[in-house]
Amino acid sequence: MASLTPSLLFPPPPSPSPSSYSNSYSLPTRHKSILRNLPRLTRRRALRVLVMAANNEAPSSPQKLTKLVTFLGKGGSGKTTSSIFAAQHYAMAGLKTCLVIQSQDPTADYLLNCKIGTSPITCNNNLSAVRLETTEVVGEELGVLPGMDSIFSALALQRLVGFSRNVAQRNRQEDKFDVIVYDGISTEETIRMIGATSKARLYLKYLRNLAEKTDLGRLAGPSLLRFADEAISSSTRGSQLNGKMSAEIWDDLEQTLEKGSSVFAEPSRFGCYLVMDPNSPASVNSALRFWGCTIQAGAQVSGAFGIVSPSSRVESMETVEKNFSPLPYSLIPTISMEPSRNWNEILLNEISKDAQELLSVQTSHYIPIVPSVRFDPAKKSVTLFMPGFDKSEIKLYQFRGGSELLVEAGDQRRVIHLPSQIQGKVGGAKFTDRSLIITMR
Repeated sequence: MASLTPSLLFPPPPSPSPSSYSNSYSLPTRHKSILRNLPRLTRRRALRVLVMAANNEAPSSPQKLTKLVTFLGKGGSGKTTSSIFAAQHYAMAGLKTCLVIQSQDPTADYLLNCKIGTSPITCNNNLSAVRLETTEVVGEELGVLPGMDSIFSALALQRLVGFSRNVAQRNRQEDKFDVIVYDGISTEETIRMIGATSKARLYLKYLRNLAEKTDLGRLAGPSLLRFADEAISSSTRGSQLNGKMSAEIWDDLEQTLEKGSSVFAEPSRFGCYLVMDPNSPASVNSALRFWGCTIQAGAQVSGAFGIVSPSSRVESMETVEKNFSPLPYSLIPTISMEPSRNWNEILLNEISKDAQELLSVQTSHYIPIVPSVRFDPAKKSVTLFMPGFDKSEIKLYQFRGGSELLVEAGDQRRVIHLPSQIQGKVGGAKFTDRSLIITMR
């Protein structure tokens, strides 16, 4: 049987007539009067040009971007359970969801009742799962060195979520998901990944100064740019160089990293939730600490969850909710490891309703978030919201003539750019109500 050519499978559409143009698009009266006085052939061509221009000027429909969701908490507090609960919630809500696991813990396999491998596997409607293994991306004869897991997991999430790609590149993805739920190796590694792009911008600034202001830098600069471009284009599938001048390439790299870091500050693109055992003071205190560390990394926490069990005390849960105010706080029921579990019943459970509301992509836009930095020009002060820390754990440094503050806490460093009205030397600092108030002089 002869194969059909593409032209026979998809014949070209007939050229639209002027009447069809007028039906699909209403021209302004002044254009209609001009067209009536033109010859028939010229009128048809002019009408086609006007309609094409109108279509190009019409606002395009907003493109749906992939959201990344992750959970932070002390080991054993329920991060994996919460990740699976969230993935099931999004999938049953009709969103194409992928659960990304980066550990050899088989808990997810048991709870989803499917074997999770290094390639995405469909667990049920709208839900896929994949396990990240660094050995899959290094050479067969090479082993995994310390730090490789974090680097390759960041690259894998970049390909799935598309932090630095534009909308057109994201739309060309073959396996595009609405939500990526990431269950990392540890909370500390996840927080470092969150802050990686903002920290990389600082390194890029220093490298650019070195490349533009020293003889050695001017000699090695092109090689550095080529290396950075190859690293970014490997995940974005597009080179930044394309014959550009060095200054333009540095600017492009800076904009790419800025796009990546800005994603973590947008609740519509990134959801970060704390998880704890309300009955364990150590678990609660760790969650408070991770809240402050996440702010230090340049992101915001969207809410907090407590894993409820039959032995949970009402008093402890009320105390936890007060400690994490104004964050929204909900409970997730303990999920049985039995293979006969019913996820429909779990999600319809009375306890699960508030948790699903908090996880909802639509409502997450309206979660009240405490600003991490507040400037008061009248009092010439800076207020830093730093839950989980006390004053003795925070170090302050000043650079560039008092125009910047470097805040060090929780193994994270954050640069605060001061407005011109507040710039100066640090006059004093006090810690009150989970906030550090710095007075400038």
